[in-house]
Amino acid sequence: MAHVRFDNVSKSYPGGHHALSGVNFEINQGEIAFLTGHSGAGKSTLLKLIMLMEKATQGQVLVDGVNLSRLGNSQIPYHRRRVGVVFQNHQLLFDRSVFENVALPLRISGYSSRDLERRVRAALDKVGLLKKEKQSPIELSGGEQQRIGIARAVVNKPSLILADEPTGNLDPTLSAEIMRLFEQFNDVGVSVLIASHDLPLIDRLDHRVIGLKDGRLLNERPAGGL
Repeated sequence: MAHVRFDNVSKSYPGGHHALSGVNFEINQGEIAFLTGHSGAGKSTLLKLIMLMEKATQGQVLVDGVNLSRLGNSQIPYHRRRVGVVFQNHQLLFDRSVFENVALPLRISGYSSRDLERRVRAALDKVGLLKKEKQSPIELSGGEQQRIGIARAVVNKPSLILADEPTGNLDPTLSAEIMRLFEQFNDVGVSVLIASHDLPLIDRLDHRVIGLKDGRLLNERPAGGL
């Protein structure tokens, strides 16, 4: 489980573009929430700040009470291992098998072969792809490719999952299946933050919604409220 807090966070880029302005919110331990807003609202920037792909210009981003701006370069890999990230375009390696795509974070971390195989197969089993571990991702459907991305994101057993438009290229049925997977990980205590503009899908699900507009927090809808 992970707790995330944004304390008056702003992010500006050279040239004067303000991607985020004075953002305040929290994701509680074991919570699942949606981040919504138009293209360019700041959703991806917000996720990058949590991943430490970017650092805030002002304010504090805290994960489990740790101010991310104070982490040294040697601490960043450890932080990123605690955060599973799912991308819209999967970012898979088509010259490697499904198994090797999921194994990549563990190989980078130096896991033994025995532990690596056990963890990869457990992750593939959770997303229903264990029987396809030897295939190339290019042989699989878009929905299956997204499941590979989810398996890779959870293979390190993260306490927090971030998903950036994970259903952006999927039809409504596949989108609902992917969302059920995120809910299953949340059911075992993983905190989940999903950036999405799929409002019909979000409206069908009973989770908190955080809205962004032009880099500012627009509104929030609590879980169970419309």
